[in-house]
Amino acid sequence: MILVREISKTFGPLRAVTDVSFELGENQVVGLLGPNGAGKSTTIRMMTGFLAPDSGTITIAGYDISKQPSLAKSKIGYLPEQAPIYPEMSVRGYLKHRAKLFGVETREIKPAIERAMDLCHITQVAKRRVGQLSKGYKQRVGLAGALIHDPPVLILDEPTNGLDPSQIRESRSLIRDLAQDKTMLVCSHILPEIERVCDRVMIMNRGQIQADGSPKDLINSTPGPIRYTVEIRTNPTAGIAHALRVLAAVPGVDSTIADESQPDDSSRGWCRVIVNAMPNESDLREPIAGAAEDKGLFIRELSQHRQTLESIFMSLIDNPDAHRNESQAGTKAIGVHA
Repeated sequence: MILVREISKTFGPLRAVTDVSFELGENQVVGLLGPNGAGKSTTIRMMTGFLAPDSGTITIAGYDISKQPSLAKSKIGYLPEQAPIYPEMSVRGYLKHRAKLFGVETREIKPAIERAMDLCHITQVAKRRVGQLSKGYKQRVGLAGALIHDPPVLILDEPTNGLDPSQIRESRSLIRDLAQDKTMLVCSHILPEIERVCDRVMIMNRGQIQADGSPKDLINSTPGPIRYTVEIRTNPTAGIAHALRVLAAVPGVDSTIADESQPDDSSRGWCRVIVNAMPNESDLREPIAGAAEDKGLFIRELSQHRQTLESIFMSLIDNPDAHRNESQAGTKAIGVHA
């Protein structure tokens, strides 16, 4: 449905996008992540025909956006971060205006408006002025405008920006409903939203795609140390140092450190320890529990922390030295290495 091949774009000495390629199939919801200046907006503007690439090709539903711009753009519904709505118009009047701009046939305009309002759940505000609506409803009106000509491709730029939690949940549900028969590219910096609504994630940085896959595949394919949080009780006279030594001796453990936040009942011997596993080590929860039992220590909490999409995102956009320094800065002085 969308085919992007080796597109590049420069602005004077700035190379905003470099040889970016990807393909989006039918009925896919794909998230595009990246920090400010990563090249996301430039890529979207080239895909929607606002900018011409210096090199490479973009095909939308079989039409080359450079050679057949009108046909390609007719297949796209685009909702920018700030929806282009006219506050003095009624919702129905605005959608009628958009339908005419997209060349919807006169006899099809009314059914198209009803369909778009029904999809975006705004029928109840059809007669109200757009300027009187809440931020959430304005976003829905903008999305209805992007859907008015029933395009097979939707490109949404920060669709939940500025919405409250209830509106975000509704927008998430709406995106999933629309994905039943549309190909969607969702650009956002809100990682949890991307994980919840997207089948696939592309992480962009410095003008290039750095990672591409489903959230689950990206997490499973990215090696990283597994950490454990252990709430454990020791003899108050022995203190946390004893727990650190016992857990550091477990085979497969790289190091143990005292967590920055300790339990309220630490005076009774309870403490919280972070256990860092060696790279590629298997699940250590049973060995940790067994070691504690052998030494007469009691565990009331043992949780495992794996890689997350956020940690992968940060590792891709940070330079290695900065990332390493940040990780070291988060540890306390007290700790034991195996």
